Amino acid sequence: MARQVKDARLETRQSRLRLPPNKDPYWRLICSGCYIGYRKGPQGGSWWFRLIKPGTKSYKRIVIGKADDVLDSDGVEILSFKEAQLKTHELIETLLKDHPKSTVKYAIEHYLKWFKENRKSINETQASINAHILPYFGDKLISDLTTKEIKAWHQKLASSPARKRSSKFGQQQYRNHADSDDKKRSRKATANRTLSVFKAILNKAYQDEVVDDDLAWRRVKPFEKVDEPKVRFLTEAEAKRLINAAKADLRQMIQAALYTGARFNELASLKVCDVHLNDKPYIYIQPSKNGKSRYVPLNESGTQFFKKAIIGKLGNHFVFTKNNNMPWGKNHHVRLLKEACTNARIESTVSFHELRHTYASLLAQAGADLLTISKLLGHADTRVTSRHYAHLCDKTLANIVNEMLPSFSIQEKYINVLPILA
Repeated sequence: MARQVKDARLETRQSRLRLPPNKDPYWRLICSGCYIGYRKGPQGGSWWFRLIKPGTKSYKRIVIGKADDVLDSDGVEILSFKEAQLKTHELIETLLKDHPKSTVKYAIEHYLKWFKENRKSINETQASINAHILPYFGDKLISDLTTKEIKAWHQKLASSPARKRSSKFGQQQYRNHADSDDKKRSRKATANRTLSVFKAILNKAYQDEVVDDDLAWRRVKPFEKVDEPKVRFLTEAEAKRLINAAKADLRQMIQAALYTGARFNELASLKVCDVHLNDKPYIYIQPSKNGKSRYVPLNESGTQFFKKAIIGKLGNHFVFTKNNNMPWGKNHHVRLLKEACTNARIESTVSFHELRHTYASLLAQAGADLLTISKLLGHADTRVTSRHYAHLCDKTLANIVNEMLPSFSIQEKYINVLPILA
């Protein structure tokens, strides 16, 4: 059932009697671009409907019936405020169904066009939209979206099993249902990220005046306290074992990640011209996930590593390629890294992104501050860095405890001393 709006001026015949006559109806917004109106006349009032056509400034006005100012409602020609709204929603469905700009699908296309020009990682965003948003909401009118419906979808995402990578021509496969607190937390965190994408789509439509009301999705809140990360990082000994256990081409990528903290796709697209080995060696990372570039300095070992990596290569060549000299693709490393973890006897296979965590965590433990780590990783906000590494950076508390808390060790000569009797 369509959402009913309230308006103290129009809800009862007594309140409408107090309104002064007016040539233009008293309008009340009931959904995006759609209004119900009450026009007061000398012999009673009438209900009106106004629709602003999506993507335009033109509008359509229709008389939908007489108001129950004098005679009681009959539900057909004489309507109460509530009945007038129901008839208005019927008109909305009829008049808007042929306007693609009023659908969620159009809002998605509108958002992705902007996203492609202003943001990175569009493939990841597109995949999330195709999997979770477009099938559920694509053909719906934005004006018909309700808070209850979006909340139910958000909850269902959190309780559904995670998707597996499946064949393009086969049926979608799913993992087992989350059976631990951490897995349930992870599913809720994933649902929150998808909700953020959906709200970004709808907010873009609202900001660009494709729709006139954002209340339905603004009321939907993400799950709380589910984004606390469990950061997995390697010790120095584990990192060395992993390097030794990896195949030659992957070994180079692993070493580069540990020396720079760069993401896999950043290293896969790194070119020789982006490596600068002068007095202050660094690599230049092209604008990536958050749309920003950055400069990552190299230590002495990192400098020597990159010197060997670029020998015999021209400026436009990739620094790292596979053993067959072909570029690295998005998931080409996954199986190789899993094998390397097994051979290195590393419990719980690490992802490539956890090499980035290792780089940052080792710096944090060595005393680097959060702002420095944030700049090296290219985080857009230090809050992201803080969530992962603050507990490793802050040595102040440990130092105060070690230096200022007294020792409570018991000396041998005081053991088993009898109490003084009164």
